[in-house]
Amino acid sequence: MQDLTVAFDLDGTLVETAPDLIAATNHVMANAGLGIVPPDVLRPTISFGALAMIAKGFEHHGQRVRVDMSGPHFGEFIAYYTANIAATSHAYPGLETSLDLLSARGVRLAVCTNKQAALSEQLLGDLRLRARFAALAGRDTFPVFKPHPDHLIGTIRMAGGDPKRAIMVGDSKTDIDTAKAAGIPVIAVTFGYTDVHVRELSPDAIIEHYDELIPTIERLIAR
Repeated sequence: MQDLTVAFDLDGTLVETAPDLIAATNHVMANAGLGIVPPDVLRPTISFGALAMIAKGFEHHGQRVRVDMSGPHFGEFIAYYTANIAATSHAYPGLETSLDLLSARGVRLAVCTNKQAALSEQLLGDLRLRARFAALAGRDTFPVFKPHPDHLIGTIRMAGGDPKRAIMVGDSKTDIDTAKAAGIPVIAVTFGYTDVHVRELSPDAIIEHYDELIPTIERLIAR
């Protein structure tokens, strides 16, 4: 595995962030005088970002509200989320062991996420995971972001890697589409945030637990 780079998505792939993101969305709903939106309604929208989650929350209450980054709803979300970013968020089981084993084999590790870079740095820092990654590229790191392939390619190069010797790990259609557009093999996890099972999105491989990651990478390399 020497000289291999493995780039991971963040939310729903490295870290279970759903409870804190859902809490931030329901904070916005409460400020608007609306009730709690159930987690199962919001969870499939997480991979599309805060704006989608907020819009889904209002839609659940029968309201169509225009949500953008300059509006008050987004500001309320970010303020609450920043203050509570790691209240309950945690690494998925087996992740840290797998990262340590990959690093011991000379694999470069990187994070390619559509979460804002500062929030990503904060979250991984609070969870004591950041030092494991050679590079982190968020939604605002480059002029483009996932599913544009240059987001992933740029992340790999930031880590000092070669896109021809790389693998992507993600949980959503966005991640899979990005990797395919970049010509990079992609492993999908089953425990993330998507409204369809990842098998329907035709990744190169699927894992249900991080204990399966290294054997799966070895099979992909062998191809």
